[in-house]
Amino acid sequence: MRFDRDLRPRLQALAGHFPVLILTGARQTGKTTLLKQTFPLHHYVSLDLPSDAAAAENSPDTFFQQHAPPLLIDEVQYAPGLFRHIKVQVDAARHVAGRFLLTGSQKFPLMKEVSDSLAGRCAWLELEGLSAHELSSAAELPWREQLLSVLARGQLPELWRDPQLPHADFQRAYLATYVERDVRQLLNVGSLRDFERFMRLCATYNGQLLNKTEIARGVGVSSKTVDQWLSVLQASNQIALLEPYFANLGKRVVKSPKLYFCDTGLLCFLLGLDTASLSRSALLGAVWEAFIFAELRKAIAARAPEHQLWFYRDQQGREVDFLLQGAGGFTCIECKWTELPAVDDARWLRDVAQLLENARPAPQFVRRIIAARPPNTFPLSDGTQVVHGADLADHLLNP
Repeated sequence: MRFDRDLRPRLQALAGHFPVLILTGARQTGKTTLLKQTFPLHHYVSLDLPSDAAAAENSPDTFFQQHAPPLLIDEVQYAPGLFRHIKVQVDAARHVAGRFLLTGSQKFPLMKEVSDSLAGRCAWLELEGLSAHELSSAAELPWREQLLSVLARGQLPELWRDPQLPHADFQRAYLATYVERDVRQLLNVGSLRDFERFMRLCATYNGQLLNKTEIARGVGVSSKTVDQWLSVLQASNQIALLEPYFANLGKRVVKSPKLYFCDTGLLCFLLGLDTASLSRSALLGAVWEAFIFAELRKAIAARAPEHQLWFYRDQQGREVDFLLQGAGGFTCIECKWTELPAVDDARWLRDVAQLLENARPAPQFVRRIIAARPPNTFPLSDGTQVVHGADLADHLLNP
């Protein structure tokens, strides 16, 4: 099954302006497949094998003789010394766009190499798992009616190319590969078993304020170690931290970020949840919130990179799951796993929207939305719109 990825038009546009295009994302999100399909004339080489990475690192002149641009280099983070030689190649033909396409599943090491060698010469995009739009366009299943299954299975393309693939076995193998490859590459972890315990504990904090002290106590490691391990999860695109919004709304606001797993399939696996148990779990709302957050990130990356995403919480107890800022205004979003939310569910939306409306300078608009599971979009009596979570990104960011 082939998926038409929403990020493709931006890839094509940026490759027409920059000599180097870097596409990052977690393993198995489809980076290589997308670039091969979008740029079929580029030569391809992977540095996933240590011998190939060593050859690129130690003999770059021979490497480029064997692999001339236009070139797609997969998992380029395994040969960090190659970046300065790519710079030489680029500077020799500075205005030829799209010569190098690079992928990597470890974001932060790439950022350092890019800032050192390719600043001003490259465009950077991140690819996540399938969006609701991508899945509904390709999957031959009534997936809205099987939304619990989608949440438990996750959005990695391979799980939907082969719908019969047992997703628990896939996630088990994925986790083992991730811990063995990316964690060992990024960090000298003394105990990989402790790191896996750390990941499972982080899953219980999904959608909550990040509390490093509690996590450190739960795993039995120092707060400094938790800092390092969280950086690994971020660098490999397994988690995303959502920062609070506090500009112009006073000082009595929460300053800690919220933690989310990027893919609900891995999240559910770490929590020991399948489709049946997820339906009964007290964590279902948090999993739904992670799904909505991922939908918003994917849509922003593909269609509205100028938009920003926050959450709001203050010491008076007022809280909104997501604040989307862009086009001169704000959209306040609350997530509810229900088909028919009530006006009471919009209480904090109204309060926070009023704070935003009274801010100076005043925004051009402030919208209120509940991301739920209604059969159709409809307004509550206070004007709050109720939108299906799977349609939320299209509802907000359609060009």
